[in-house]
Amino acid sequence: MRRIKRLDEGVRLRVDDEDDLWTVSQLCRPGTNVGMLSHRRDSATGTQSDSRAKSAERKPMWIVLEVQETAFQPFTDNLRVHGVITEAKIDIGSHHTHVMSPGSVLELTREGGLPAADRALLREALSAGRRAKCGLLVVESDEVLVFQVAAHGIRDVSQFTMRGGGKKADDSTSVRRGFFERVAKETRLVFKDHMPLVICGPGMAREQFEAHLRGQGAQNQILNTATSIGGRSAANEVLAEGLADSVLGEHSLIQQVRAIEEGLKRISTGGAVSYGPAAIAEAAEQGAVETLIIEASMLRSGEDEARERWERTAASVEGSGGSIIQASVDHDSGQQLLGFGGAIALLRWKTE
Repeated sequence: MRRIKRLDEGVRLRVDDEDDLWTVSQLCRPGTNVGMLSHRRDSATGTQSDSRAKSAERKPMWIVLEVQETAFQPFTDNLRVHGVITEAKIDIGSHHTHVMSPGSVLELTREGGLPAADRALLREALSAGRRAKCGLLVVESDEVLVFQVAAHGIRDVSQFTMRGGGKKADDSTSVRRGFFERVAKETRLVFKDHMPLVICGPGMAREQFEAHLRGQGAQNQILNTATSIGGRSAANEVLAEGLADSVLGEHSLIQQVRAIEEGLKRISTGGAVSYGPAAIAEAAEQGAVETLIIEASMLRSGEDEARERWERTAASVEGSGGSIIQASVDHDSGQQLLGFGGAIALLRWKTE
């Protein structure tokens, strides 16, 4: 994401890739004004004659709308923002939908300026720049799971299971070889040479698979690392335990996962941690919160009272020198965060 221009009450941005759309979907909260080049049908250009009717022309124009709702599916290149037109050549007061994708240029403004939470999320997105996505493959003797790691989530891409052999079958070598060759070909189609790959798993099959991948001509940067377990849990272990920091360490997702996992660890061991709106708010007032991990939409949507309470808590945390991580839920740790009410606070000291 790139900032094109600072505005009196907002900012003009260019969306570079799909990761940016998650950030924009959070910034387009109800009440925010979003302007971009779009199209409307001009009814004045439609005519009716004895022979046939001429439909109204769709004209390009700059349209500003006040956001009412957004529709976004993670890991897609399409964000729809629906609202009421406040500025345009025609149809002021009508409903309209902006469709955003990589390459879109938009202006985000709000009376009095963007809220603090939005400015913080925007700063993070701008500082991140265009970080490469990464492929993550969990390889076992008879199964390969393929994921894509992006800035704010992990996406299931494919699951391959070997037929006709087994983990301990001595006569399954040729079957396994054919299986790995087939999966390597599919992997090459999904992840181009510029995308780094992490291959992980509990055994030696991951090294065999890397050899097949190289044999298919893969030029990717590849990190091969062992995990203590297989399956999807292996992918979570790589993210949480820092097994692939040389490839993944700068992703926002890694910071989120690490902080959430640390919070869960402290909960299980009775450490310096707090969860639940009242407990976190009390800890924040005492200046005890070192890091607040909160599901991003909780600072923007929902009941006014609940949102305003979290905004006050966030302000207290920052006022005492604490940090705030606005997390997504498009990964397993994010789902665990939701199980604790959507927020966990890592504390400087234990509170009563």
